[in-house]
Amino acid sequence: MAAEVVCSRWTVLVIRELLCGSTRFNDLRRGVPRMSPALLSKRLKELEQAGIVRAEPTGTPGVNDYRLTRAGEELRPLVMTLGDWGQNWVETSLSLRNLDPSLLMWDMRRRVDPGPFPAGRTVVQFHYPELDEARQDWWLVVERGTVDLCLTDPGHEVDVFVRGSLRVMTSVWMGYTSLRSEMARGALEVEGPPALVAAMPVWLGLSTFAPMRRAPAA
Repeated sequence: MAAEVVCSRWTVLVIRELLCGSTRFNDLRRGVPRMSPALLSKRLKELEQAGIVRAEPTGTPGVNDYRLTRAGEELRPLVMTLGDWGQNWVETSLSLRNLDPSLLMWDMRRRVDPGPFPAGRTVVQFHYPELDEARQDWWLVVERGTVDLCLTDPGHEVDVFVRGSLRVMTSVWMGYTSLRSEMARGALEVEGPPALVAAMPVWLGLSTFAPMRRAPAA
């Protein structure tokens, strides 16, 4: 019965997104971008019925906050262990297929450390030249300790410009390669104030699972 609740398609990824702090429907959609809105609604209702999620009215008609119950929070070790296992055993080439810039940037946004940034606003633009024009550019706006992700030009001066392929950036993010090594071989170009560029390995952060050491090839 537990497997029927947790192991249906997309459910673990929805729970992961809730564990990472997303509470609104649209934020959950951004964290699981290949899941249809109708299926997401269905899964949330199923998780409610199972006592894993509760829907809290926000005061705006039709808008809820979705939060994990105690039963949902107790799934954290299971979800994290599954992520560790995937990082350790899923073939790297498989992980780097069918990449999604929206998923990468959404996860990057919540792992950015605002600490090393100067007071005021800092804009970091990521450019993936091999993608179609609508998905090439993404902006992280860091201000007052918060980080926002913009899919369209926010209209502010860009302080740090990062250019490279989505595959390279994802590989860095997942810990398969290092930021410094990709910059050294010219696969990733970073322009901006020297102090911010030098601190990028600190403020960028990495995937929660990046520190997991991969198993040797059989």
